[in-house]
Amino acid sequence: MGTRRRGKWDDERHVSSEPLLPPSDPEEARSDTGNIALLFLLYLLQGIPLGLTAAVPMILLNRGASYKQQAEFSFVYWPFSLKLLWAPIVDSRFVARFGRRKSWLIPTQYLLALFMLFLSTCVDSLLGEGSPNVPLITAVFFCLNFLAATQDIAVDGWALTMLKRSNVGHASTCNSVGQTAGYLLGYVLFMALESADFCNSYLRSQPEPHGIVTLAGFLYNWGIVFLVTTTFVAIFKTEKKRDGEVEHDMDLVESYKLLWSIIKLPSIRTTICILLTCRIGFAACDAVTGLKLVERGVPQEKLALIAVPLVPLQMILPLLVSKYTAGPRPMDVYLKAIPYRLIMGLVTAFMVWITPFFTKDGPAPFYYYVGVVLVYACHQVTVYSMFVAVMAFFAQVSDPAVGGTYMTLLNTLSNLGSNWPSTVALWGVDSLTWRTCQNGTFAGESCVGKELKKQCEDSGGVCKTEIDGFYIESFVCVVMGVLWLSLWGKRTIKKVQGLEKTAWQVVPKKAAKS
Repeated sequence: MGTRRRGKWDDERHVSSEPLLPPSDPEEARSDTGNIALLFLLYLLQGIPLGLTAAVPMILLNRGASYKQQAEFSFVYWPFSLKLLWAPIVDSRFVARFGRRKSWLIPTQYLLALFMLFLSTCVDSLLGEGSPNVPLITAVFFCLNFLAATQDIAVDGWALTMLKRSNVGHASTCNSVGQTAGYLLGYVLFMALESADFCNSYLRSQPEPHGIVTLAGFLYNWGIVFLVTTTFVAIFKTEKKRDGEVEHDMDLVESYKLLWSIIKLPSIRTTICILLTCRIGFAACDAVTGLKLVERGVPQEKLALIAVPLVPLQMILPLLVSKYTAGPRPMDVYLKAIPYRLIMGLVTAFMVWITPFFTKDGPAPFYYYVGVVLVYACHQVTVYSMFVAVMAFFAQVSDPAVGGTYMTLLNTLSNLGSNWPSTVALWGVDSLTWRTCQNGTFAGESCVGKELKKQCEDSGGVCKTEIDGFYIESFVCVVMGVLWLSLWGKRTIKKVQGLEKTAWQVVPKKAAKS
């Protein structure tokens, strides 16, 4: 759902590659306090560009971008779905003296810092006023997220060796909590401080026509933070292997051969089909709801701030759900959550429909936002139930001998299964929407599209939406989700979950000999 990334109501974080394991005992955890804190910081930094990127669709909406342009911009999230293509390079090419993971982490974070500093000088001209340069904005933020995805590969790999074996379970908590905190800083905090209404209402004694910060200024400040923290990690943190543990080194060709060997497993091919199709039923809700609420009169900063009271819930839910996914059948929780998440798709569509009744005469009343928070909270329960369950399943089936590559494959496919339906859903909204010109020279004629809408309004008419494609999409997606679950998904997931361990194993010959 829409207060997280890309204006969505989908709060599944970009799935990373560390396993979900039971937490260690308190004494063991205390011995790794510094490393846990560092992992939290690295995941927090990873969440910053994701949060900043999530703010852009709201800005584009306010500057007249169509939903097809929103679909174009949604490609900026695809690096997290494509990182599988260069993950073997990160795994196999490094400077041993500097450290296997630091060889990539430090340069990548420096590039992120420099990229933010550069972007701060031109982002205002790219966004424009009334005619944003969406292709160029998409290319720029795609590069930003490409760097964030590369940092994710390095941090996930380092998490498996930085912590003691008994503490590896804390890596998933660092990922979830750290990335959530970074996202909130990059999206929620920015949207609040950028809003003149919010700043005038809560932070200023004298009203001004603009917020406290701009996107350019926010990018500049975080660029400096990245520079300082990366330098600190480069100088003061050394990379060490756990006692008695050997990491198997493969050259680049071997890495890609291993990847292909994993993909050829029948169990993996079936899992790929599941991951690429399981979120079709949630696409309209996840991709469009947040944008539609803003379009219906909900201030974008208030929509962002709705996430704040739910932060404790978002942090506690993974811990609560993990109690039910720690056994041999974690996907049972996944299957139980799907029907409820499909229902939430209809609930959010209804919420969008009733929103104009609360916003047409001014700001929506407090109880409206209470209702939105409750709907959002219910949705989060279903989202995190599915997220934690599938992460536990990935950790359970991944071959330990090649865990990093295995987890990266499964998680990038999971991200791709979320991204492509969302892009298609955004693309289809305008095509399914019908608007007609009321009054004026072109009364009764279609005003779908920017040019026809402007033509209608210039002639003294009003472009009125007769059929909103969002409602059609919401219904179609839910129907497809129900059919997917009942005809194929449920029995296939149960079948895959019941496979023996040997069905998932693939050990390269060199690793097996060593």
